[in-house]
Formats: sequence, structure tokens, C-alpha cells
Amino acid sequence: MSETEAKEEVAFEKKIEKAKELLEKLSSPDITLSDSLDVYKKGIKELDEAQKLLDEAKLIFTTKEKDNSEPF
Repeated sequence: MSETEAKEEVAFEKKIEKAKELLEKLSSPDITLSDSLDVYKKGIKELDEAQKLLDEAKLIFTTKEKDNSEPF
């Protein structure tokens, strides 16, 4: 695993953890409608960014897999 891939994995894990924290806030019975909308938007942003990191990792994996399967 390269240093870039390791950083992306950490960033991905942090984004998922942040989304979980935001989900817990949304589950609170004391949250206002206005606050819940803000938390929801932040959660969607975190998940979108995590998905982008996942897509990038998939592209890297697919590219490396293709490179390794080509005959010499």
C-alpha cells in the first residue's frame, strides 16, 4: 500500500466516522428542525466525499489489476 493509498484509507475512515456521529445527532429527540437540516446536509457531504474516495480507490485497484494481467 502506497502512502497516498494509506492517507485515503484514513480519510475514508474519518469521513464514515463523522457521518455516524452526525447520524447519532439526528437521532436525538432534542434536535430542532433547523439543526437537523444542517446536520443532514453535513452528513450527506461526508458520505459523498467518502464515496469519491472509494471510487478513486476502485479505479486505482482496477488499473493495477489490468496492468498486472497484461502479458509481457
